[in-house]
Amino acid sequence: MTVAVLRRRILDLVAGYYKTAWPEKHFVPGESPVPVAGRVFDADDLVNLIDASLDFWLTTGRFAEDFERQFARFFGLRHALLCNSGSSANLLALSSLTSPKLGERQLMPGDEVITVAAGFPTTVNPILQNRLVPVFLDIDLDTYNVDVRYLEEAIGPRTKAIMMAHTLGNPFNLDAVTELARRHHLWVIEDDCDGLGSRYRGRLTGTFGDLATVSFYPAHHITMGEGGCVLTNSPRLKVLVESFRDWGRDCWCDPGKENTCGERFDWQLGDLPYGYDHKYIYSHIGYNLKLTDLQAAVGVAQLGKLPRFIEVRKRNWQMLYKGLKQHEEFFALPKATPHGDPS
Repeated sequence: MTVAVLRRRILDLVAGYYKTAWPEKHFVPGESPVPVAGRVFDADDLVNLIDASLDFWLTTGRFAEDFERQFARFFGLRHALLCNSGSSANLLALSSLTSPKLGERQLMPGDEVITVAAGFPTTVNPILQNRLVPVFLDIDLDTYNVDVRYLEEAIGPRTKAIMMAHTLGNPFNLDAVTELARRHHLWVIEDDCDGLGSRYRGRLTGTFGDLATVSFYPAHHITMGEGGCVLTNSPRLKVLVESFRDWGRDCWCDPGKENTCGERFDWQLGDLPYGYDHKYIYSHIGYNLKLTDLQAAVGVAQLGKLPRFIEVRKRNWQMLYKGLKQHEEFFALPKATPHGDPS
């Protein structure tokens, strides 16, 4: 029996196992529990996971490449760079802006980054970790997002960037934020971990900033268990994010490959001798924040369900809002940002 036939038999058995282990449950109003969040998966996810495991290629591989290609296409962007969590994606996005390769636009210790006072810690942590100064702005209680009346007065001589999230999937006022950034030459990082599929003026969140981040934790729109992604349209920023993700190295060869540029021993970098092996030059203080191909395999299967997940989330939001609106005297109900379509 060939490897291909054995593989097919194993994957068919896995599909059958899913049906037996996780039979469809029927919802009974008043009896069935309603979890606040959780993973939603089917046989395709489990089959992909086992398919990847049979390769025994445990680091980033073919499924990761497939996911990055499809995910970038979903946003209409050039680059999607996978990592091991949304929090790591935030760290990578901001750290990439501290690279000396950005010249006068490099973020230096003591530079200021505008963010919000009410949000998730790992939107702010990278600012502190890079010895930058967070400038906290208050939020609007209706939308939970930045109160744009305070944007202008937050600008100082060392303001270099804006980093904030689309809170709970509700887009922040991208007109005001991007206009301010354009006028003052600021970097913009969109934390889109809660907002995958949200739109502002009909355009997907995550496509407005210089960089954007997404999370694949089980409570988010699609899941890999753990996992995250950095999005950008800039080839220069893409290379910097990869460097910080992959140990800080200068080389852009994929792991297990070498000399893709054809000039591996033809570089002059810093004070190193001419011809020093480019594959072993590290130009940043980086990390190892890659994810496994097993996680990416689940993500590829989840991508096929993403349009439906977005549709259901939007429907749930409308249903909950309409149901609670009759009790508005007791609740401060959230409101969608003008021109926003939350996911």
